[in-house]
Amino acid sequence: MSTKHYRLTEDIKRAVSDIISREVKDPRLGMLSITDVDLSRDLSLARIYFSVLGGEDEAQNTLEGLNNAKGFIRTELARRVRMRHTPDIKFLHDSSLERGARINAILRELGTSLPADSEGGEGDES
Repeated sequence: MSTKHYRLTEDIKRAVSDIISREVKDPRLGMLSITDVDLSRDLSLARIYFSVLGGEDEAQNTLEGLNNAKGFIRTELARRVRMRHTPDIKFLHDSSLERGARINAILRELGTSLPADSEGGEGDES
Protein backbone atom coordinates (compact mmCIF):
# COMPACT_ATOMS: atom_id res chain seq x y z
CA MET A 1 0.00 0.00 0.00
CA SER A 2 1.42 3.36 -0.98
CA THR A 3 1.84 6.17 1.51
CA LYS A 4 -0.85 8.19 -0.26
CA HIS A 5 -3.29 5.25 -0.16
CA TYR A 6 -2.56 4.65 3.53
CA ARG A 7 -3.00 8.34 4.35
CA LEU A 8 -6.36 8.39 2.54
CA THR A 9 -7.63 5.35 4.46
CA GLU A 10 -6.60 6.94 7.75
CA ASP A 11 -8.21 10.26 6.78
CA ILE A 12 -11.44 8.46 5.86
CA LYS A 13 -11.38 6.48 9.11
CA ARG A 14 -10.89 9.62 11.20
CA ALA A 15 -13.51 11.63 9.29
CA VAL A 16 -16.19 8.93 9.34
CA SER A 17 -15.62 8.36 13.04
CA ASP A 18 -16.01 12.08 13.71
CA ILE A 19 -19.10 12.40 11.48
CA ILE A 20 -20.84 9.49 13.21
CA SER A 21 -20.02 10.64 16.72
CA ARG A 22 -20.82 14.34 16.25
CA GLU A 23 -23.36 14.70 13.46
CA VAL A 24 -25.40 11.55 12.95
CA LYS A 25 -28.37 11.61 15.30
CA ASP A 26 -29.62 8.03 15.12
CA PRO A 27 -30.52 6.25 18.37
CA ARG A 28 -29.40 2.93 16.85
CA LEU A 29 -25.81 4.17 16.85
CA GLY A 30 -24.63 3.72 20.42
CA MET A 31 -21.17 2.70 21.57
CA LEU A 32 -19.65 2.38 18.12
CA SER A 33 -16.08 2.58 16.90
CA ILE A 34 -14.63 2.50 13.42
CA THR A 35 -11.94 -0.17 13.49
CA ASP A 36 -10.63 -0.18 9.92
CA VAL A 37 -11.12 1.13 6.40
CA ASP A 38 -10.31 -0.93 3.33
CA LEU A 39 -10.07 1.35 0.31
CA SER A 40 -10.10 -0.28 -3.13
CA ARG A 41 -7.10 0.31 -5.40
CA ASP A 42 -9.12 2.50 -7.76
CA LEU A 43 -10.54 4.44 -4.76
CA SER A 44 -14.12 3.69 -5.82
CA LEU A 45 -15.17 1.70 -2.73
CA ALA A 46 -14.43 2.14 0.96
CA ARG A 47 -15.28 -0.84 3.16
CA ILE A 48 -15.67 0.63 6.63
CA TYR A 49 -15.45 -1.84 9.51
CA PHE A 50 -17.13 -1.04 12.80
CA SER A 51 -17.27 -2.63 16.22
CA VAL A 52 -20.07 -2.24 18.72
CA LEU A 53 -20.66 -3.33 22.29
CA GLY A 54 -23.39 -5.91 22.62
CA GLY A 55 -24.47 -8.98 20.75
CA GLU A 56 -25.46 -9.78 17.21
CA ASP A 57 -28.79 -7.90 17.57
CA GLU A 58 -26.95 -4.73 18.57
CA ALA A 59 -24.57 -5.12 15.61
CA GLN A 60 -27.50 -5.58 13.21
CA ASN A 61 -29.30 -2.48 14.57
CA THR A 62 -26.10 -0.46 14.25
CA LEU A 63 -25.59 -1.66 10.68
CA GLU A 64 -29.15 -0.59 9.82
CA GLY A 65 -28.52 2.85 11.36
CA LEU A 66 -25.24 3.25 9.46
CA ASN A 67 -26.82 2.19 6.17
CA ASN A 68 -29.66 4.65 6.79
CA ALA A 69 -27.13 7.48 7.29
CA LYS A 70 -24.81 6.35 4.47
CA GLY A 71 -25.77 9.19 2.07
CA PHE A 72 -25.25 11.85 4.71
CA ILE A 73 -21.94 10.32 5.82
CA ARG A 74 -20.69 10.14 2.22
CA THR A 75 -21.67 13.79 1.58
CA GLU A 76 -19.86 14.92 4.73
CA LEU A 77 -16.87 12.77 3.82
CA ALA A 78 -16.66 14.54 0.44
CA ARG A 79 -16.47 17.88 2.26
CA ARG A 80 -13.76 16.77 4.69
CA VAL A 81 -11.42 14.54 2.67
CA ARG A 82 -9.94 15.90 -0.54
CA MET A 83 -10.41 13.30 -3.27
CA ARG A 84 -11.30 13.56 -6.94
CA HIS A 85 -14.26 11.20 -6.42
CA THR A 86 -15.76 10.22 -3.10
CA PRO A 87 -15.84 6.42 -2.84
CA ASP A 88 -19.01 4.42 -2.34
CA ILE A 89 -19.31 3.28 1.27
CA LYS A 90 -20.03 -0.20 2.54
CA PHE A 91 -20.30 -0.79 6.28
CA LEU A 92 -19.25 -4.16 7.68
CA HIS A 93 -19.36 -5.44 11.25
CA ASP A 94 -15.92 -6.26 12.64
CA SER A 95 -16.41 -9.06 15.17
CA SER A 96 -12.71 -9.53 15.94
CA LEU A 97 -12.92 -7.53 19.18
CA GLU A 98 -15.85 -9.62 20.40
CA ARG A 99 -13.99 -12.83 19.49
CA GLY A 100 -10.93 -11.60 21.36
CA ALA A 101 -12.99 -10.73 24.44
CA ARG A 102 -14.64 -14.16 24.32
CA ILE A 103 -11.24 -15.88 24.10
CA ASN A 104 -9.94 -13.82 27.03
CA ALA A 105 -12.99 -14.74 29.09
CA ILE A 106 -12.46 -18.44 28.33
CA LEU A 107 -8.78 -18.19 29.27
CA ARG A 108 -9.64 -16.42 32.54
CA GLU A 109 -12.26 -19.08 33.28
CA LEU A 110 -9.71 -21.83 32.64
CA GLY A 111 -7.21 -20.04 34.85
CA THR A 112 -9.60 -19.93 37.82
CA SER A 113 -10.64 -23.55 37.42
CA LEU A 114 -7.08 -24.88 37.77
CA PRO A 115 -6.36 -26.80 41.01
CA ALA A 116 -4.86 -24.63 43.75
CA ASP A 117 -1.63 -26.64 44.04
CA SER A 118 -0.83 -26.07 40.36
CA GLU A 119 -0.45 -22.33 40.97
CA GLY A 120 2.87 -22.72 42.78
CA GLY A 121 1.52 -23.18 46.30
CA GLU A 122 4.62 -25.12 47.48
CA GLY A 123 5.97 -22.13 49.43
CA ASP A 124 2.96 -22.14 51.81
CA GLU A 125 4.43 -24.82 54.13
CA SER A 126 6.69 -22.45 56.12
